[in-house]
Amino acid sequence: MSIKQFPLSKAQLAELVSRYPTPFYLYDEAAIRENARRITRAFSVFPAYLQHFAVKALPNPFILKILANEGFGADCASLPELLLADLAGIKGEAVMFTSNETPAHEYQKARELGAVINLDDLSHIEFLEQNAGIPELISCRYNPGPLKGGNAIIGKPEEAKYGFTREQIIEGFKQLKAKGVRRFALHTMVASNELNLDYHIETARILFELAVEIRDKTSVRLEFVNLGGGVGIPYRPEDEALDYETLAAGVKKVYDEIIAPAGLDPLGIHTEWGRVVTGPYGWLVTTAIHRKSIYREYIGLDSCMADLMRPALYGAYHHISVSGKENAPATETYDVVGSLCENNDKFAIQRRLPPIDIGDFVLIHDAGAHGRAMGFNYNGKLRCGELLLRSDASIIPIRRSETPEDYFATLDLAALKRFDPC
Repeated sequence: MSIKQFPLSKAQLAELVSRYPTPFYLYDEAAIRENARRITRAFSVFPAYLQHFAVKALPNPFILKILANEGFGADCASLPELLLADLAGIKGEAVMFTSNETPAHEYQKARELGAVINLDDLSHIEFLEQNAGIPELISCRYNPGPLKGGNAIIGKPEEAKYGFTREQIIEGFKQLKAKGVRRFALHTMVASNELNLDYHIETARILFELAVEIRDKTSVRLEFVNLGGGVGIPYRPEDEALDYETLAAGVKKVYDEIIAPAGLDPLGIHTEWGRVVTGPYGWLVTTAIHRKSIYREYIGLDSCMADLMRPALYGAYHHISVSGKENAPATETYDVVGSLCENNDKFAIQRRLPPIDIGDFVLIHDAGAHGRAMGFNYNGKLRCGELLLRSDASIIPIRRSETPEDYFATLDLAALKRFDPC
């Protein structure tokens, strides 16, 4: 079981809302730091370990700066994410640049910043060489295809657009070695939000076996293996969180079975976790502003799927509680909805909850990853801001809410005045 808690009392939240009206995201710095330290401690069993936080999960430089302070690197997939990591002080090889169908200028920026470029396709070797040059250290992304099952979010590996096949990755390392690359790494990413411990251990086994094969067929000795991300979190109260120590011990056992006897020890172990690092320590805080009674009972919030699209996109579950009513009996059944002009703008469907009154603060849990990051402006909706609960219990804004001026900022309004539609 996972306990769903919120770090502020109703009185504290009311005072906060008087300064920063809902909706907003709130992140808990102390909890994020402690979680980061637990991850690092668990994986200290390896000769070298580095966790690259997946910037796409929570692309805010305040959060990245906290994680950098805890020794984390960054996993980036675009030019803006590279710039965010740099802004937060995450530099050089602490940054993995894992993109796909990448434009030349993004490879050029990654090279300029000294990031580890993680190639996604055999043809990208020539593209990189022509447009940005081949660096001394390079990584390649492996797609195991039918060797590995996928899940609902990321799909089956053999149907995914990502990565080299096994034969291609052998050929790729041969080509890279011939082009003067002297340092090599291997990467994969095959699941998302996966709580099955054995799944992640089996991924490590596949990569370790491939590392030996690469050495045998190309004479390339890998500097590190990046096991990817995809570790899940217990969104539902009945779910069990994945235990870091057990996972690290399981991966270490496979390492000792495969890597050490092959003479590849020491081999660095990297990960690129995002969701599990910040997800449980962020909440979308909203207010109930409408009650509708037709064929079902509806609670309308002042936020919508433009603020949190996971329930609409994936049918994902997010736990919901009501501030001050955490221990009240769940006697009502509601669809909890937003104001977007789409019928799938629902945070919960037929959810048993305590009676909700207009003005109640509704807390949507486990929104600290892939929440505000996936926001959008369809229907002219303005994305909400972000607040950080500091370790000293102070609360600071780390991103303001959008305004209509932001929405119109990319339009050439001066040209509009001159525009003649006839």
